[in-house]
Amino acid sequence: MRAIEDFTLKELIPQRPPFVMIDRLVSCDMLTTVTEFEVRKDNVFVAEGRFSASGLMENMAQTCAARIGYINLCRGEKVKIGVIGAVSNFEVLCTPKVGEHIVTTVKVIEELFQITLANAVIRCGDETIAQANMKIASTNMELQE
Repeated sequence: MRAIEDFTLKELIPQRPPFVMIDRLVSCDMLTTVTEFEVRKDNVFVAEGRFSASGLMENMAQTCAARIGYINLCRGEKVKIGVIGAVSNFEVLCTPKVGEHIVTTVKVIEELFQITLANAVIRCGDETIAQANMKIASTNMELQE
């Protein structure tokens, strides 16, 4: 696979500012994807100085999207858009404050045809602050520039 640094987020995910909820793809292979994000006060999901549960869910989804985009580009394919088919066991233990950095790890549990079952965990420092299981369906729709 090509180096992560070879790609910009714009190439990997369909979301555009101000709706981008990841700052950097840290690592990615077929089973595990890691992203980083700093909570900023002007973020659309920040209220009363905290990043909302909806923002945490979107961060998980965009980490999954970055995985699909990275794998597609490394294979020499166009980036395919994925859609969330289901979310289960979504748990928010704490919402991060403005200025805090979160690290999101998505681990593939199973892939069958074009469906990926994954577990997502968001950490802030040493603390797990959110987690969920997600079912992502890959589509034939391609990312448009």
